[in-house]
Amino acid sequence: MFQKISEVIKNIEKKFASIQRGHPFALKGSFFLIASLLFLAAGCKAKTKILVDGSSTVYPITEAVAEEYRNVDKTVNVTVGISGTGGGFKKFCNNEIHITDASRPIKSKEIKSCADNKIGYIEIPIAYDGLAVVVSSSNAFLNEITVDQLNHIFRYENPAKTWKEINPEWPDQEIKIYSPGQDSGTYDYFVETIIGKKGRVRADAAFSEDDNVLVTGINGSEFSIGYFGLAYYSENKDSLKLIPVINPKTKKAVKPDEQTVSSGQYAPLSRPIFIYVNAEASDKPEVKKFVEFYLGSLASLTSQTGYIPFRTGFYEVLNRRFADKITGTVFDAGHEGKTLDQLYR
Repeated sequence: MFQKISEVIKNIEKKFASIQRGHPFALKGSFFLIASLLFLAAGCKAKTKILVDGSSTVYPITEAVAEEYRNVDKTVNVTVGISGTGGGFKKFCNNEIHITDASRPIKSKEIKSCADNKIGYIEIPIAYDGLAVVVSSSNAFLNEITVDQLNHIFRYENPAKTWKEINPEWPDQEIKIYSPGQDSGTYDYFVETIIGKKGRVRADAAFSEDDNVLVTGINGSEFSIGYFGLAYYSENKDSLKLIPVINPKTKKAVKPDEQTVSSGQYAPLSRPIFIYVNAEASDKPEVKKFVEFYLGSLASLTSQTGYIPFRTGFYEVLNRRFADKITGTVFDAGHEGKTLDQLYR
């Protein structure tokens, strides 16, 4: 295209040169060439960009929405990055992106960072997700696990070195640990829920922000164990084994699925996931239209991408929240024990 424009420009230059030599029809021809140049230049006009980044857990659903939207609006280019929830918030609060994906609510330090940079945000939960605890499909000895056992395996202080330390009937083999990276919201949620708010995952774990790397590592040994969003298990169920987690209250082993996650039976590893929209950017027609499309697509795309949908009526709440530009987070000091319906009503 650009080569063609260059050729047109050269032709225009030749025509105007011929005008100077006294050719009476050269000017008329030049007008046609100028019109052609403008038409070609219009075809090369850069698409409007909408920049999204953040959680690798939320990436599959946001990318699915973006792919659908690219077929709806050819004038907009939606790019979706994966820098982890923490990395996404850094860019978001620095006004580098329009939307950030998050597998946990915004933290107090991120709230402060956005406030310091005068970045308002609209918090929108988009689906439920369960954290899948997984081992290789070749693992024949692990069929359920308790929260205390997960703590013993993953904690930084005095973790179990072998499976036999966890259960005398299990192999006397070294445990190989795989975990999302520390910029991941999945990491934050797992640590807070399983290890404790001030805890961290053991130092000898293999960390990655790319869940596909974790899948490959876990599948590589029958003595490996790891965790990530349920959607990535759904995409790799042939090579992985999903381990039921014993609910601390009911004492029943529960696998994560649509029913157990949405009902809270899969405890304590069920959670909502989010997008955060820059409030000022939401006034831009292209961003507003994309977010409205996103919210309108959730009911159909959530299950298709391995996540757990909300009840139908809750999507109306989210649409009103965005339309009314309600900013800030509902996850303050008093949120614990409340349902999403209670928090966002």
